[in-house]
Amino acid sequence: MKLEDQTILITGGASGIGLGLAEAFKSLGNQVIVAGRSIAKLQAAKSKGLETLTVDMSDGKSIQSLASEAVDRYPHLNCVIHSAGIMQNEKLSKGNSSKAATDTVLINFLGPMLLNNALLPHFLKQKEATIMTVTSGLAFLPLAMTPTYSASKAAVHSYSESLRYQLRGTSIEVKELVPPYVRTSLMGERQAADQNAMPLEAYIKEVMEILKQNPEINEIIVKNAALFREASFQGADHYAELFQKRNDSFMSARKKEWEEL
Repeated sequence: MKLEDQTILITGGASGIGLGLAEAFKSLGNQVIVAGRSIAKLQAAKSKGLETLTVDMSDGKSIQSLASEAVDRYPHLNCVIHSAGIMQNEKLSKGNSSKAATDTVLINFLGPMLLNNALLPHFLKQKEATIMTVTSGLAFLPLAMTPTYSASKAAVHSYSESLRYQLRGTSIEVKELVPPYVRTSLMGERQAADQNAMPLEAYIKEVMEILKQNPEINEIIVKNAALFREASFQGADHYAELFQKRNDSFMSARKKEWEEL
């Protein structure tokens, strides 16, 4: 992936990891367009010199409109980063998580697929193009408190591998960004202030350094995410032990909010 002279669309780019990437790529001289549904966040992003478009990633018509407008307004568009996402606790034993599960699958999994489908005809005409999906360490070592989020990210990982295989030999490269637990507002102010989470600035810096050193890399995995990606590599017993340990730790730390569900 080239880090300069690109025209990049980032969904969920007005906050969190998406905004961090937007600012990093803009600082390298790229034209960056961020898309989201919060007008206030988009206005704040625009004040930083970023281009903005609106989209509801849970709505197929809105996604198609975004793709059409992006291609019309930015004919040199050749990169999309799928950073939009939601993450919610779900207490499955209560049987009340249908809406959370549906919203999560629509935004985290189906949304990127539909946007790719809409952009692929344009990208295939470009000399070089990049599709970057954003998964999570939880795609490889699930957090039981957020079952649909973890499953949606595992699905995006699988989809990314298939997409990369099908697009081999074309001008489009497919990359997968695998974040660890990062200090953003994905799950609200608790996460944004959690000292156990990796600082956003440090995460973005390491990601850009990886891309600089190895622009051909398929999976962008910082050191804090390696534990998750490699969880199953040391056998079933190691995986089961790590899964139990990590989930017990999170359940203990978030006991109060879990009991309030």
